[in-house]
Amino acid sequence: MPVQIIATEGLFTTAAEEKLFADLTELLLELNGLSDSAFMRPNVIGEITSVNNGRTFSGGKPANIVIFELKVPSIVLPTRDLQLAWISRGTDLILAAAAGKITKDRIWGNVVHAVDGLWGINGHAYSNEDLGAVLSGQRAAF
Repeated sequence: MPVQIIATEGLFTTAAEEKLFADLTELLLELNGLSDSAFMRPNVIGEITSVNNGRTFSGGKPANIVIFELKVPSIVLPTRDLQLAWISRGTDLILAAAAGKITKDRIWGNVVHAVDGLWGINGHAYSNEDLGAVLSGQRAAF
């Protein structure tokens, strides 16, 4: 499931970026009870995009920012408590990775749920139902 982090350049070191992405992956898997899922772990994918200074904005003015976005089927983070935990704990991970270079009020997160996604994994188009069946062990992965 794609995780995208967009940040003003210079907020993270390369090592901090790698640790942050690994930590967000672990958080996502943990919150969904999938930490041991051999199927899901390699399918938490994404990137960290650094945007040139002066090209990120808040309130219409240049500002250092971080946005973390998650695009997932509706079976992922399905409850309000899990969604709140993703945003709260994810924000804390970003604060730690930035090592004082950004404040909490300059970090935004969102989760986009697809009502019935078309999740292309290993050349197969999974529906939300297909993914649920694979993750619950009711069906083998394609």
